[in-house]
Amino acid sequence: MQDNFLQPKKHYMSWPVMALLDFVTIISFENIFYPFQNQGLSVVVSWVFLLFAYIIPYELIVSQLSLTFDNQSGGLASWVRRGGNDTLGYWTSWMYWIQSVPYIVDVSNSVIVSFSWMVLGNNTLGNKMSTFEFGLLTFIIILVFILLENLIKNSLEILSLIGGGAMFIMSLLFVLLAGYALMNGTHIATQPFNLGAFMPHFSLKYFSTTGLLIFAMSGAELAAPYIVQMRDPKHEFPKAMWLLALMTAFLTIFGTLSLAIFFNANAIPHDFKMNGPYYAFSMLGAELGVGKLLMYIFAVVQAIFMMAQLAVLLDASSRVFAGDVADRFMPSWLMKKNKKGLPVNSYLMTTGLSLFLLLLTGTLPNINTIYNWLLNINGIVSPYKTCWVFFAFLAIRWREKKFKSDYVFIRNRKFALLVGGWCFLFTFVCATLGFIPQDAAVGTKSFDHQLLMNFITVFVLFGVGLLLPYLRKRELRK
Repeated sequence: MQDNFLQPKKHYMSWPVMALLDFVTIISFENIFYPFQNQGLSVVVSWVFLLFAYIIPYELIVSQLSLTFDNQSGGLASWVRRGGNDTLGYWTSWMYWIQSVPYIVDVSNSVIVSFSWMVLGNNTLGNKMSTFEFGLLTFIIILVFILLENLIKNSLEILSLIGGGAMFIMSLLFVLLAGYALMNGTHIATQPFNLGAFMPHFSLKYFSTTGLLIFAMSGAELAAPYIVQMRDPKHEFPKAMWLLALMTAFLTIFGTLSLAIFFNANAIPHDFKMNGPYYAFSMLGAELGVGKLLMYIFAVVQAIFMMAQLAVLLDASSRVFAGDVADRFMPSWLMKKNKKGLPVNSYLMTTGLSLFLLLLTGTLPNINTIYNWLLNINGIVSPYKTCWVFFAFLAIRWREKKFKSDYVFIRNRKFALLVGGWCFLFTFVCATLGFIPQDAAVGTKSFDHQLLMNFITVFVLFGVGLLLPYLRKRELRK
């Protein structure tokens, strides 16, 4: 009794906080803007289809994998390593880590954009700041957050709870107020607004933009390393995944319908992906007679939300990479952790690769193009990483007698393999089609430039992973 009294009380993470932590990394209000620009009203059908045919199965697959390997620190890398072999586990950890780099840069860009709207109150950031200054400030933000993660205890949970909760409230508020404005005389901007407008127009462009939808809705496996912090993972983690799916469904479907009230899907502003959320709250505020008040509130919430994303991404991706990789692949210096258990050298390598991306974006003409291109890169590398989730699921269900779990998604083995195979194939095809530039016409110099940048970026980010086993071999020889 006395020993128990002397032991420090363990801090547990509740399942709603787990859902918010994942929600922070998966989707935000701004994630509904670029699909709306790419696919118009038909994206509503895409969201609904993806929700039932992809996202719910995906998140429940993550539940089974998390509870099958609930004592593994490497998350997705551990799943693949145990289900496959050490080599596949290493490549999973590398791809998982490296796919977060473009997103970290993208999120840092969004932090700058949100502060620019707080200060300037408009979309003139591109006129006030050069691409070099934009890149330099992005790099500084990444460095600052690496320092914060080392200095502030529980910063990740605090930012996730505040940022995720506030963003969901703002998204809910936008939908409700848009409905109120509609009932009080506001006319729907997108016309025609009928059943035909919602029907997808299947084309190469349509399918090449679907990778961005997967990017916008995927990432549930980021929560896996934190399952050990839950009091009752068997029951609480699936609850977190269902809450996550419901929040994602609400934001994507009803948020897109609300956008159609204020924006004509057939004539979208060229900087819609970067500034669209601020235009939306400005227009909503104007309709309700409160001026730019809602826009300023959203800018603050967006800044907090994006900083929470940055904190979770830097922490979770580095934990996956340094958490569970076979000794022969990883140089010892990269596995080094500080007194708080943080993989400091993993953070440093993340920073270096972020700098590579920022230097590459310096060849683009303006901030808006940089913002859009980084989004498109995420639509390639993120789905490729997600393929490993379904590979791990297929591996454990193929040999299900070897792997026991407190939670099983689809009891029937053949049907489970069919669902896992569908998710894998769909993800891989969409990722590959994502190489096609989204914001430049075929045959133009801009198209060729961005296509070349896409191949260079993916080749370098994935290819650097070949160097680490080589460096480890040299280290062992010495």
